[in-house]
Amino acid sequence: MRMSTGEKAFYTINYIILSLAGLICLLPLLNLASISLSGKEAVMSGFVTFWPKDFTTESYNILFEGTPIMRAFGNNVTITLIGVVLSMVFTVFAAYPLSRSWFYGRRYLTLGIVFTMLFQGGLIPTYLVIKQLGLVNSYGALWLPALVSTFNMLIMRSFFESIPEELVEASRIDGAGEWRVLFQVMLPLSLPMVATIALFYGVYFWNAFFNVLIYMNSPEKYNLTVLIQQMIKSQSVLQDINTMSPDEVNNITPEGIKAAGIMIMVLPMLIVYPLLQKYFVKGVMIGAIKG
Repeated sequence: MRMSTGEKAFYTINYIILSLAGLICLLPLLNLASISLSGKEAVMSGFVTFWPKDFTTESYNILFEGTPIMRAFGNNVTITLIGVVLSMVFTVFAAYPLSRSWFYGRRYLTLGIVFTMLFQGGLIPTYLVIKQLGLVNSYGALWLPALVSTFNMLIMRSFFESIPEELVEASRIDGAGEWRVLFQVMLPLSLPMVATIALFYGVYFWNAFFNVLIYMNSPEKYNLTVLIQQMIKSQSVLQDINTMSPDEVNNITPEGIKAAGIMIMVLPMLIVYPLLQKYFVKGVMIGAIKG
């Protein structure tokens, strides 16, 4: 079907606005990447924009050799992988029974869960609870409060409700119990939503910052976000790197080190997102239409 003149104008303006918005988000990232790969004189002169000048990887080499960034990266992976698995398990186990019409009191339980979106305990009571549980300075302090996101659980519950009840009844006629219905009927049909919710949790745990500062007392347990923040805040980042030789000091700048650290922090999410994009778009659309 041919588009009218008004529709063509609308889509043209829409593409222009979205392209400009994309450039606004992309250009700062390109600038950071260029600074991290540029030589000292180019960075000090301020002429580095969106393409590296005097290309060098010294900032990355020094960052890997002279800072605990690889340990922090490993901490990030541990926090994210275990956190996503635990949160997905508990979110699914909360959403499935609340989506079943036979579940007694599901309306009141749902209202009680939604209540937590409006009123929360606050920072100090939460910290006291975590402390009483003995989770301070352990990653359990990050995983336990985020086991179930109310928003994510409600989206998944709505998706489960949108699955035809006839499929569930047919499974029960074949002798399937609730566990089999969940794992062999519901979850296979919910892969787009599962991937979307997993991406939400993954971004949350990968970018965890405030909770790490509050609950982690040992620097060995810091993740990338906290480590990079300390490097950016430091006024003597080069002096903090003890393994550098005088020649290496002359080839890099604090700005290059900081830019390299930021790139290492954001690259994994930039790589993962395109792989899950088709599931992400489909899952969000389904949640918007069926929710």
